[in-house]
Amino acid sequence: MDTLNDPFGRRIEYVRLSVTDRCDLRCDYCMPKGFKDFQEPEEWLRFDEIERVIAAFARLGVSRVRLTGGEPLVRRDLPELAARLARLPGLDDLSLSTNATRLVKHAEALRAAGVSRLNVSLDTLRAERFKRITGGKLTKVLDGLMAAKAAGFAPIKLNMVAMQGVNDDEIEDMVEFCLEHGFTLRLIETMPMGDTGREASGRYLDLQTVRARLAERYELLPGVMPGGGPARYVQIAGTELRIGFITPISQHFCATCNRVRLAVDGTLYMCLGQEDRFELRPLLRDGIDDADLEAAIRQAIALKPERHEFREEPGKIVRFMSMTGG
Repeated sequence: MDTLNDPFGRRIEYVRLSVTDRCDLRCDYCMPKGFKDFQEPEEWLRFDEIERVIAAFARLGVSRVRLTGGEPLVRRDLPELAARLARLPGLDDLSLSTNATRLVKHAEALRAAGVSRLNVSLDTLRAERFKRITGGKLTKVLDGLMAAKAAGFAPIKLNMVAMQGVNDDEIEDMVEFCLEHGFTLRLIETMPMGDTGREASGRYLDLQTVRARLAERYELLPGVMPGGGPARYVQIAGTELRIGFITPISQHFCATCNRVRLAVDGTLYMCLGQEDRFELRPLLRDGIDDADLEAAIRQAIALKPERHEFREEPGKIVRFMSMTGG
């Protein structure tokens, strides 16, 4: 099997695949409440095009794919795509990031299709606060989580964007919720992605201080978790609960970055915090063959920068998170 290496010697083995830029929630740090400037469906990669691209990545050594959005479950027939990807040679890990609002309907089909792990966005356990942050109903998410648990997904990771003055008083509550249900907790710092992200950065919470706070209440041991993501984990002694800290601002993880993002329109983004990109859709629709597609992917990976500049240039990235793929 071949491998992909960027100009800084990092092996690329993980693709975050956005299947839509649309979402049924409006989290205030991600997408403006009235935003409607979405990609048109004819600009989306079709399932056969997605399969071709991911198969090419797999031949080049990528073994992990995460389905993202927007909210990926608003894309019709997503379990069908998942099943097609899960059958690709060399792809060992297929996971999904979701807000869980549609998991009651789709959990069993996704599990049967070959999705093994879930990341679920959940910033609060309080219904009114959830409505204020997302515009949605907390009960739909909680019901979706229970459906996913019943369907046999493991692990199920809860992604909580920690925000000063918004939900920082709930972190211990979320720990206890995860202990009760056997979930993993991942705490995430806000990032200056688009106007919404920069506004949320005004509520930035340094997760180093949160970790110290949790250490006063719980005995924290070094921990590890399966997956290709950037979280640094601890484990609460005497339990199976692992808590991950995703710290793009206070303690960036660029030196070990192993991933690229494929947007729904076929644009490859080499870094969440830079503008380096490569357009695959025109090549696919012009009939590129497999060998040249692999060469194009290598050309794209050669554009991958060394690191983001969220601290140095917080106004640099104007696209919203949903446009890139979570």
